[in-house]
Amino acid sequence: MNTLKRTLGCSALAASLIAQTPFTGGNDRYAARSAQPTAASGYGKTVYFSNYAWKVKVASPPVGPGPNYFSDSANNVWTDTANRLHLRIARTAGKWVCAEVVLQQSLGYGTYRFYLDSPVDNLDPNVVLGLFTWSDDPAYYNREMDIEFARWSKASNPNAQYTVQPYTIPSQQMIFIEPAGLPQTTNSFKWQAGSVLFQSLRGFSPDPTPANTIIAQQLFTQRVPPTGGENVRMNLWLFQGKAPLSKNATEIIVNRFEFAP
Repeated sequence: MNTLKRTLGCSALAASLIAQTPFTGGNDRYAARSAQPTAASGYGKTVYFSNYAWKVKVASPPVGPGPNYFSDSANNVWTDTANRLHLRIARTAGKWVCAEVVLQQSLGYGTYRFYLDSPVDNLDPNVVLGLFTWSDDPAYYNREMDIEFARWSKASNPNAQYTVQPYTIPSQQMIFIEPAGLPQTTNSFKWQAGSVLFQSLRGFSPDPTPANTIIAQQLFTQRVPPTGGENVRMNLWLFQGKAPLSKNATEIIVNRFEFAP
């Protein structure tokens, strides 16, 4: 497989970030994070989480991202008695099946916050957690802006990144290291006309943000898409559709999602 070079970024406010060094990643990184439904894919049940209605993606045969199978089974997507959202990759009937939820409404400019109740520093090298916007309209690279936790099939790769697509332009991506030992984190992006500020924090941090909670942050001002029918989405999937190296299921718990215009 051909490879392309991606450039690492660092933030002066995040002591855990790695130095500027290039590494390689697969050329299918932008292979549709959330493919438009086809005859073999679409949306199944609706889950209600954080006072919003979310459609659950279903797909067989596999579709992007990955490609992978997706299911609305309670084995892959559900909310618990504490009203937390669970996303799970699990092996079902001999196939690895992934999870994705899509907010039914388009929120536009504002601050999107994802409160994670699971550590994300040591996901299986083939597992990707995405917190992002996406529009099925291809304009402005599908209006895709990503917070991703992944190592893209190489255990030695950094484990986190922010991207305003296209990721192939180095200035459009910041790659950093999510520290170990954090059972809870707050990850957000503040999207305005012409800019988007990403931030990752230790614990469930208040706003304004205490400086000692910042893991990483980055402001992007180039190629920031305008609003236009995009939806916020969360998915847990397998890079290139490859089975987890551990051969074990992976589960992520999202404590809550918040949006502030």
